[in-house]
Amino acid sequence: MLRTCAIILLLVVPLGLNRHSVGSQVPATELMGLDVSHHQHEIQWDTVVAKQPLEFAFVKATEGVDFTDSLFAHNWAELARLGVRRGAYHYFHAYGCGLEQAQYFLQTVQMRPGDIAPVLDIESSDGMSKEVLLEEAAIWIQTVEQQLGVKPIIYTNQHFYERYLVGAFDDNPLWIARYSDNMPCLSSGKRWDIWQYSNEGCVDGIPKKVDLNMFMGTPSMLERLCWYPAETTTVEKAAESAP
Repeated sequence: MLRTCAIILLLVVPLGLNRHSVGSQVPATELMGLDVSHHQHEIQWDTVVAKQPLEFAFVKATEGVDFTDSLFAHNWAELARLGVRRGAYHYFHAYGCGLEQAQYFLQTVQMRPGDIAPVLDIESSDGMSKEVLLEEAAIWIQTVEQQLGVKPIIYTNQHFYERYLVGAFDDNPLWIARYSDNMPCLSSGKRWDIWQYSNEGCVDGIPKKVDLNMFMGTPSMLERLCWYPAETTTVEKAAESAP
């Protein structure tokens, strides 16, 4: 079971909601999710979904300009088979070309309608200046958005956000890591969309400890972060407007 998750839900979340100004605006529903890579070894996804609720999962896809996670294809296909809402992330290197990294991600990840928007994982400057980091990250974000028509999600930890990303990419959804009893509270006042609250999760079906995440909202609210091809969106809108 999601042992750490249960503790967080029962003890931490009520306290966090009382401590921060987001409390009165955050819906009562919390959707629980995981993020994984080859570090978790081969996952028995049937066991995972059978033993505990799982609303969404993120999978590491690529890194830099030439690295594909060795278990990406397995994890990506298994989540689709089981009908788990899935998202793919790219680990960003500031010293590499943002355009080439975006193209590599797009070539590697075959998305289907309803998948969560692509994620850019930014958590290291790689010794580069803030200006270079933001410039190359912006190129990645713009390239992916232009190709898919959806705003990528930014993943980072709270310390890195405060040092490098405050005021940047404010139009993009934010997935923030903060391993604490308190929800993230950013100095800029920007609201986060997903909170990675632990990297010590013990989950049946996953051999190693795993990151645990929370989306504060309903399934329909999570749907707003998902990708649909332009033609799908057009058809759906036409159907909704039909008498």
